[in-house]
Amino acid sequence: MNYEFRSGQELCRLCREHSLPISEIMLRNEMEQSESPREMILAEMRENLAVMRSSISAGLNVRNIPRGLITGGDAIKLAAFAEKSNMGASLARIVASSMAVVETNKAMGRIVAAPTAGAGGILPAVLIECGGNQRGFDDDALVQGLFTAGAIGCIVAENASIAGASGGCQAETGTAAAMSAGALAELCGADPETVLHAAAIAIKNCLGLVCDPVAGLVECPCIKRNAIGAVNAILSCDMALAGITSLIPFDEVVEAMQGVSHLMSKELRETAKGGLAATDTAKRITEDLKAGKIKPRDHRLGEAVDSKMLKL
Repeated sequence: MNYEFRSGQELCRLCREHSLPISEIMLRNEMEQSESPREMILAEMRENLAVMRSSISAGLNVRNIPRGLITGGDAIKLAAFAEKSNMGASLARIVASSMAVVETNKAMGRIVAAPTAGAGGILPAVLIECGGNQRGFDDDALVQGLFTAGAIGCIVAENASIAGASGGCQAETGTAAAMSAGALAELCGADPETVLHAAAIAIKNCLGLVCDPVAGLVECPCIKRNAIGAVNAILSCDMALAGITSLIPFDEVVEAMQGVSHLMSKELRETAKGGLAATDTAKRITEDLKAGKIKPRDHRLGEAVDSKMLKL
């Protein structure tokens, strides 16, 4: 039986025909494409979930703070501030978790690209911290969420781009937010159409976002954009669950993203020649890096950091 799909419309048709959620259609599609048994694919996805969880923990470890060349320790700072946060402690912890993954990545730790390393913090934070730790979904449910996210990511990759070099940051954090919003929506009981409304809203919220890494590093502004991406995903999910629909269908939103990508100049697509990367401060940082004047930052946090607040 053929479970192949290339668009949101085709995916929803398969869901209706087989009375199955997106996650199950994606799993069966993977079984067909890889010619692998169900349990093997599920085991691989459970391993991905475990790596995601460990990357959050590593990024929030006050005893071994992840350090990059120009940033480090911001996830821990936000987690420590969570109880005082204006957005509320729950959302602050989700955001801190998203930053933690990218900080683990820049410190050469192991993460899961979801869909890329630079945007790899959004999906783990939304699924594990929000869906698992705060909403109580078990690992079996979270694994299904990963399949839903994968289906959305596949459609974007097929019809637009998931790479900053070709599509700007909208292609990376935008896709990651769409994957996360859709995955969380299905976990919360949404039907396939609602799942894709959540994904469409997430992409629309960051349409046109440029990729402008300072000094070509996946640190600034990438880490903070993962933070915004996690909030975008949860907001988009909640809007869809509340019955708010995307006026522009998911497939057309993806098509629009691809069109915007083509309109972007190369300086705004991961070349480190435009946007924030072209500011005076960024240029100075780049020159200092080339001259060997900048070493990995040694972040020392004082008593304000309470390790009890950082448990996942």
